[in-house]
Amino acid sequence: MFEKQEIEALLPPEVAYDEYARYRALLAAAGLEPGQADFVHLRKRSIDARGRQPLVRLRADIWRTPPPADLFGPWFQYPDVSRARHSVLIVGAGPAGLFAALRAIELGLKPIVLERGKDVRTRRRDLAALNKEHVVNPDSNYCFGEGGAGTYSDGKLYTRSTKRGDIQRILKLLVQHGATPEIMVDAHPHIGTNKLPMVVAALRESIRQAGGQVRFDTRVTDLILDGSHLRGVVTASGEAMEADAVILATGHSARDIYELLHRRGVRIEAKPFALGVRVEHQQELIDQAQYRRADRGPLPAASYSLVHQTQWQGKQRGVFSFCMCPGGFIVPAATAPGEVVVNGMSPSRRDSRFANSGIVTAIELEDMDLQRYGALAGLQLQQEIEQRACALAGNTQLAPAQRLGDFLKGKVSAELLETSYQPGLVSVNMEQVLGKGLAARLRQGFENFGRKIPGYATNAAQIVGVESRTSAPVRIPRDPATLQHPETTGLFPCGEGAGFAGGIVSAAMDGERCAEAVAALVARF
Repeated sequence: MFEKQEIEALLPPEVAYDEYARYRALLAAAGLEPGQADFVHLRKRSIDARGRQPLVRLRADIWRTPPPADLFGPWFQYPDVSRARHSVLIVGAGPAGLFAALRAIELGLKPIVLERGKDVRTRRRDLAALNKEHVVNPDSNYCFGEGGAGTYSDGKLYTRSTKRGDIQRILKLLVQHGATPEIMVDAHPHIGTNKLPMVVAALRESIRQAGGQVRFDTRVTDLILDGSHLRGVVTASGEAMEADAVILATGHSARDIYELLHRRGVRIEAKPFALGVRVEHQQELIDQAQYRRADRGPLPAASYSLVHQTQWQGKQRGVFSFCMCPGGFIVPAATAPGEVVVNGMSPSRRDSRFANSGIVTAIELEDMDLQRYGALAGLQLQQEIEQRACALAGNTQLAPAQRLGDFLKGKVSAELLETSYQPGLVSVNMEQVLGKGLAARLRQGFENFGRKIPGYATNAAQIVGVESRTSAPVRIPRDPATLQHPETTGLFPCGEGAGFAGGIVSAAMDGERCAEAVAALVARF
């Protein structure tokens, strides 16, 4: 019989982040001395910075007997599905597609994953060309390629989607494939953009070793429709591929897929999203404001979460922080020439001198030209602003920027600050990029945030545009019970691109649900 004691403790950072000091403190909290326990298993760690000095809240299991072996994994083993009776085409090798493939294998289905981009190793060359030479490869960039947009954008794993699936299962799968076990402990876990590619490659190898397929440089250009039933897809090479079902997990930036569905009469819908800028500060400023100490010491680079309700022309819209990257970098996220898009990422150590975050405002259906563009109205709005950003900054991957204090005053910045954005910045009046309404809402938001974080809304920071790929501007509808498209059988819209997820973990859980729905379908064949 295993014997464990659950314990919770609130400790100073210098104790909580020192392994031996933490061990002694947790034992003391349990009334034990060193040697009276076999193992201390840390289950959760979060920072409480509400008081005068930050403290770290720990929850742990103290085992007085050897813990069970499955506490340490491996937790998942996969059967050989190379000769499985049923197969599923999975379009997209982001988290939704990869986790759909692994779950399909567990359920005895053979997954065939089609990815328009390249594997993580080869993809790096295209990212280097984008950063240094301003060359955008439409099939291989920060959004497209193995692992999807998250691979080179920090690997944030925090989600509020607790009802969509088993979060711990997803985290265990990531740990089994090389992620640090700390992601199962931290309240806001992340893998880090320097480590996530290795994990993604390991996920792919698990799929292949079990008899599944993962094919790169394979862009879907058409659908094989038999009336209202989707039998398969056609690739750019002209190859026709059929399977028992198609899971469409192409991410929020696959505009050609939305256009293809629209052209082939598969119903899609315009969807609200958010749009704005990246704001960049010195990380030290954020640390001092959040932790209220001159030096953060052993604490991780501080983050923030901000929201404010704005009013403009009688309409209320939220302005909020999105994808905050402490100790991170701003990166170019365009997917086509002639547009400028920015995103944020952090390495696992979060040790850059810069902090950046998207600051975005909600775009509702009434803010789009639905009468003219219909279901593609949000996509059209995104494109217009991204293309305007590119034109005003010189038609390269230089990004338009403005110091934050100057933006609030409506003044073009005489000079810009040092930045983590590698292609470089151009001083621009950001209202010309965003339009009067978006700029007015962002100003209201920044003024409010400046009252919450000292030094935040000053010329010590700058805004960089545009942060426009927050979520899909299109929803591909599906039946809530079967997860199939309501009118097109055999099509399972999945993940962020379909409008049913918002991050790595929620996309992964949605991928698993879609694989389970496909298994339920083919069980009736």
